[in-house]
Amino acid sequence: HHLTRMLATHLAARNILVNAIAPGPFATDMMEPMMKSLGEEIISAVPVKRMGSQDDAVGMAVFLASKASSYVNCVVIPLDGGCLAAT
Repeated sequence: HHLTRMLATHLAARNILVNAIAPGPFATDMMEPMMKSLGEEIISAVPVKRMGSQDDAVGMAVFLASKASSYVNCVVIPLDGGCLAAT
């Protein structure tokens, strides 16, 4: 988060925007062991009641790469189905 802020501040003058995506629980190889043992608990803790999908991540990346985000800078975007708000 700190690196995102520092780079965004220093690179803005060069018209370079810096943002970060902070993913929550996604179905990945790294999460597979946890999902086997705690899957229902993990999903029930996510306000939208599901794991993140590839489409969720792709959608955020496409947004950040598009003109629609041309005024978004120095932001860490939680892509977590609402987990941040639920804590």
